[in-house]
Amino acid sequence: MKTLSQDTHPDVERMQIELLRQMPSWRKLELANQMTQACRTLALAGLRHRHPEASPGELHRLLATQLLGNELAARVYGPPPE
Repeated sequence: MKTLSQDTHPDVERMQIELLRQMPSWRKLELANQMTQACRTLALAGLRHRHPEASPGELHRLLATQLLGNELAARVYGPPPE
């Protein structure tokens, strides 16, 4: 079996896959939500680093643009601040 991750030993990866298969659906959804929140936190940290003067609202709008793209973010939140 070819591994999905180059830095994970195949035996460990098999164990991870088996644990995921046995995991109840609600727990898988919970893990997916936690990963999504972690990604949003990292994205916001990157935006704060690149735009230290931005207000929380401006950061939220920048994140929306990053996640949704310019066109959809503009439709949902209006034009970006200048």
